[in-house]
Amino acid sequence: MGRMIFVVGNSRSGTTMMGRVLGGHPEVFTFKELHFFEQLWAPSINTDTIGRQHACVLAARLLTIQRDGYYTQGDPHSYMDEASAIADTLGSPTTPPKVFQAFIQYECTKHDKVIGCDQTPRNLYYLDELLQLYPDARFVVMVRDPRDVLLSQKNRWKRRRLGAKGTPWWNAIRTWAGYHPITISMLWRSGVAAGDKHADDPRVCVLRFEDLLADPQCELKKICATAGLDYDPAMLDVPRVGSSHEQDRPGELGLDPESAGRWKQGGLTRTELAVCQRIAGEPMARHGYTTEPTCAPLLALGWCRVTWVFKSALALLMNLRRIKNLRESIRRRLGR
Repeated sequence: MGRMIFVVGNSRSGTTMMGRVLGGHPEVFTFKELHFFEQLWAPSINTDTIGRQHACVLAARLLTIQRDGYYTQGDPHSYMDEASAIADTLGSPTTPPKVFQAFIQYECTKHDKVIGCDQTPRNLYYLDELLQLYPDARFVVMVRDPRDVLLSQKNRWKRRRLGAKGTPWWNAIRTWAGYHPITISMLWRSGVAAGDKHADDPRVCVLRFEDLLADPQCELKKICATAGLDYDPAMLDVPRVGSSHEQDRPGELGLDPESAGRWKQGGLTRTELAVCQRIAGEPMARHGYTTEPTCAPLLALGWCRVTWVFKSALALLMNLRRIKNLRESIRRRLGR
């Protein structure tokens, strides 16, 4: 089977950007966010072998996501011939993780690449299983200042009019529903803990978003060393797209250093800052993020808790279809 790189991290932590950077290497093919682990297959549900028909269905779903896009998936049956070809490489018996790896290799071969890069952020919560399932894979764990993550998530619903034309309108609503300072801060804390758990594994490279922007060549050389790649300066020639704050600029290439520390320019209330720093304070200090003196009114903090209940229920309802095992997904995100 072919080699793989997984780029993981909290949403809005630079995983997509890192995926683009790695995809600029002549040996690497970066996939769209595949959401295989958790949405198409959950390790806690079924680790048994599967038959050829099931393998074909899984491969077809992956092909649909990759070819048509996560939000605009077409009919998986239109890819059954290719899915069958993937299944033929597996033999019997097989398992869903083997189908995933065979799909990665199939697409890499199709694009004359050697290494496949999956940039799905939520794979962060499945690092334990991924390290066991794919011992030869390499992992890049992105970490970003939680206040910048908070600000980016707060404005993320605007992405459709900032350049993400393929994003459906309902996803803007779902994204708005998913934002709350308590939720995002808790997810950041549990996500960082999930990555830190494996920081000493030689297959894992934990990278601060801010360090990459400050010295991209040095940090990228570390990533390449972990992944077994030769450094290529062209990897840094990525388009400036995907921001939650400004219009996409695909004609401009290179990493944007101004993407770090945007929260200092405003956009977050005192309550949002206070909540974030209170919840994420300990891991922030561990990763070198300095907290700022912030005092929020008690009434505002109380109202924040009330709205959290409402927004959490709404977000849960709007994400039910995206999760295979809801109870397990929540457990992982709570770090339990």
